[in-house]
Amino acid sequence: MTEVKKLFVKTYGCQMNVYDSERMAEALGASGYVTTDVVEDADMVLLNTCHIREKASEKLYSDLGRLRALKVAKPGMKVGVAGCVAQAEGAEILRRSPVVDLVVGPQAYHRLPQMVEAGGRLVDTDFPVEDKFSQLPERKSLRGPTAFLTAQEGCDKFCAFCVVPYTRGAEVSRPVARLLDEARGLVAQGVREITLLGQNVNAYHGAGPGGTWGLARLLRALAQIDGLARLRYTTSHPNDMEDDLIAAHGDLPQLMPYLHLPVQSGSDRILKAMNRKHSAESYLRLIERIRAARPDILLSSDFIVGFPGETDADHQATLDLIRAVGFGAAFSFKYSARPGTPAAEKSPVPAEIADARLQDLQALITAQQRAMQDAMVGREVQVLYEKPGRREGQMVGKSDHLHAVHVQHPEGRVGQLMRVRITGSSTNSLAAEPVSGPL
Repeated sequence: MTEVKKLFVKTYGCQMNVYDSERMAEALGASGYVTTDVVEDADMVLLNTCHIREKASEKLYSDLGRLRALKVAKPGMKVGVAGCVAQAEGAEILRRSPVVDLVVGPQAYHRLPQMVEAGGRLVDTDFPVEDKFSQLPERKSLRGPTAFLTAQEGCDKFCAFCVVPYTRGAEVSRPVARLLDEARGLVAQGVREITLLGQNVNAYHGAGPGGTWGLARLLRALAQIDGLARLRYTTSHPNDMEDDLIAAHGDLPQLMPYLHLPVQSGSDRILKAMNRKHSAESYLRLIERIRAARPDILLSSDFIVGFPGETDADHQATLDLIRAVGFGAAFSFKYSARPGTPAAEKSPVPAEIADARLQDLQALITAQQRAMQDAMVGREVQVLYEKPGRREGQMVGKSDHLHAVHVQHPEGRVGQLMRVRITGSSTNSLAAEPVSGPL
């Protein structure tokens, strides 16, 4: 009988990392590991890192420092570092932190069980020839009615600020058959909503019956799966929003009216310096086409302020674009250099100026978001219940537009798709009451 060992996983950053953490836990499950939420109980601690956010390496080494005492108390405990910081720094992590036993990049984590079995202090940051997903066990560790499904990894865009092409590699798309099989398996286990993931997911070009499939064709095939009520995808690049994908937003009831489409800046001069290969005007025209196909779609985006060389006029151009589009949500950050990227060689905007610009931008986004949420009051929407709320008899889920919704519904159950009426709006969520039974 396989010895049961406990695995603690801490996930930093993006939704792709959440998916990867689940798959690593499943891979180690075959070696006898079960997950725990208590780090002190763990026989192995796995830190799945992200290199996108500021001070990613510092956060990792801070956490590793806190693990030092725990490992002294439990000498047999293993510590692994995975993800994009692992890919970027490799053996340097072992050198700087004696507490670490394993370093594995995001393209090699299917080999974790073999690394654990081999023992010693090991690094694997290769980009293997084999498809890592085909080496992983069938998915079993589900935590609710929603699931992520990685369709594509890597990026060929080489934006001047971004490390993804270096840490995740070139664009690779998973075969259609494997994605459909995995999606059917998820639905059979109770999943009702699937979000397709990729660093540049709308550049999907997977091998399928009859040749190469794009994302739109994949979405149409997924929509045919009985029991799959909702589809989403993230993250996308404006240059890969092709006509058939735009049309799918109007054609498929399962494809939710929410699109995250990063623009980064509203200044053509800064967009060129970022190597984005689109203009503010082309982005605005694209939004018009998307809204023509799906008028009720909610748009979100990413913005970087204080990019090297950004002037007050460039910043105002970004604010003008935000006003023109009207975003329901956004992620916004002050530029921070990533070693090895072209922009890292340039002089940054002074921190106090970048801070002020970020506050301006976030205030505008917050006002737009709040106005859109307030306009929802009195409307009926569908909500997929994901978990019980903090209050007695309350359920929490997401609307079609990805709003967090708290519904007072004592008879509600996780996994139910309900029609509700919005009764209130607060800073980051909506309140509602059910108006019909499960859909």
